[in-house]
Amino acid sequence: MLDLKRLSLLREVHRRGTLHAVARALSYSPSTISQQLSLLEREAGVALLERAGRRVHLTAAGQLLVERSSALLDEFEQLEADLVAASGTVTGTVRLAVFQSAALGIVPRALSLLAQEHPQLRVEITQREPESALDEVWARTFDLVIAEEYPAHSAPLRRDLDRVPLVNDGLRLGVPPGHVPHGAAGGDDAQGIRSMGDASRMAWVMEPRGTASRHWAEQQCRLAGFEPDVRFETADLQAHIRLVETGHAVALLPDLVWAGAEPRVPLVTLDADPHRSVFTAARVSSAARPAIVAVRETLSRAVASLI
Repeated sequence: MLDLKRLSLLREVHRRGTLHAVARALSYSPSTISQQLSLLEREAGVALLERAGRRVHLTAAGQLLVERSSALLDEFEQLEADLVAASGTVTGTVRLAVFQSAALGIVPRALSLLAQEHPQLRVEITQREPESALDEVWARTFDLVIAEEYPAHSAPLRRDLDRVPLVNDGLRLGVPPGHVPHGAAGGDDAQGIRSMGDASRMAWVMEPRGTASRHWAEQQCRLAGFEPDVRFETADLQAHIRLVETGHAVALLPDLVWAGAEPRVPLVTLDADPHRSVFTAARVSSAARPAIVAVRETLSRAVASLI
């Protein structure tokens, strides 16, 4: 009889490539991972792994087992979800991955509501970039993710994950207080920034390269006819706001970062009034689990209270 937990470990090895990477991700020792996989090979009666330097590759039999076991793991998770749903209780742990502005703007309010309404439910929050977090939900590292999709920049699609809209979040140009935007209260506004093009000579703060937000921000600058002078690079949006607030940079900021409070810097609405789509994603096999349903419903109410 093949052990489902060991089959899940084999999938992780296929995905991550080394035993050490699997051990770090799952908080096990490499020797424990190796031992469990050896037991799985004995159960299967064939070799499942072969070493290539520090990496390990699946044999043909290992590949077959991973492909077939994915459906088994999904069915088992669906069965667990159905049993919990039949009990009518909202308990257990939901591992939630979020990006920073969602962590700042949505999560605190949602956690307060969950504590009042579902005190037996434990929610564990980890900050992750949405692109990698979607992959980690598929791999069962997380149960649920709050992810984002920028205009003309599709988030990764996985047929095993569902997608539930949460909010369309406005994206605006944050400028230093001395650069009063068009239509705002202020003086002569000779140095005012009214559009992306007006910020072409300014220093910029952006998120790290490789992120969807960075790619979108750079494209907005190029569409406006200039290459941005990115002097500051950080994933911390509070640092973005502080640099803008103190006059050192301009930045493209999501409305969600203000968490319903008054913005601390002047904001310029761009010509196309762009919005990013914020959504949650879970494995289809676990989406009906009462705990995940409760967290999603509470996140929606938390967003509604901020708009």
